[in-house]
Amino acid sequence: MKYQGIVKKLVTTYSSPIDYQLPIGENVIPLNPLLNKKIKIEFLNKVHCLGCGKLTKKSFNQGYCYPCFISLARCDRCQTNPELCHYDGGTCREPTWGEKHCFINHTVYLANSSALKVGITRTYQQTTRWIDQGASQAISIGEVKSRLQSGQVEVAIKKHLSDRTNWRNMLKESPTPIDMEKEKEKILKYWPSEVDLISPLVSKPYSFEYPVLTHPTKVLSHNLDKENTLEGLLLGIKGQYLILDKAVINMRKYGGYLLIFETKEM
Repeated sequence: MKYQGIVKKLVTTYSSPIDYQLPIGENVIPLNPLLNKKIKIEFLNKVHCLGCGKLTKKSFNQGYCYPCFISLARCDRCQTNPELCHYDGGTCREPTWGEKHCFINHTVYLANSSALKVGITRTYQQTTRWIDQGASQAISIGEVKSRLQSGQVEVAIKKHLSDRTNWRNMLKESPTPIDMEKEKEKILKYWPSEVDLISPLVSKPYSFEYPVLTHPTKVLSHNLDKENTLEGLLLGIKGQYLILDKAVINMRKYGGYLLIFETKEM
């Protein structure tokens, strides 16, 4: 089967294992049934901005043209560093967008992906966020009323714990299991007193199983901008990565790209 169209990030469903689908054009392709089968991904040298839909020579911030990159609030620096929120200063790029997406409940969490890390996410999408990061375990530390507050908490905690995922290590193997509730209790002492919890959060640890037949011993990343075709045996899916026998590819990176996705007979 051959599918052609603009691609978006992988769609996930929390199950055991995680269920993956690839949106491409008008189609949504189930990926789990393609494990241990040959696939081919071909870039047709056209990129459409995920913001305005126009053709762009270069993709910024995983799928946007340069005008959208410098004008949309979702592409502003405060999205990756929420403690830099400047809404109160009257300089938010899109105040209405900010009110809808930033002034809602956010969760500060611990995740075990390549190792234990702290992170933040909008509460309604926390399991999606954990899956996109390839976390094997995760637990909510606390919930706050805005993205700014979550960023302030993260800044305080990351003085003591990394906020980064080593994506290569994440793909190579599942990390050693951790007592997440115990780690949460350790980290709570670093919660800044000036940021209030919405309420005492009784949270349970989550665990995630990914559809991976074989973890790569050496992680080689494929870049469609340099080599427009990747073909091989699909051995696994983790985070937003497809793991092939020849290389891995981060599908989220190619949002807005015009691709052909083909399943091939063995």
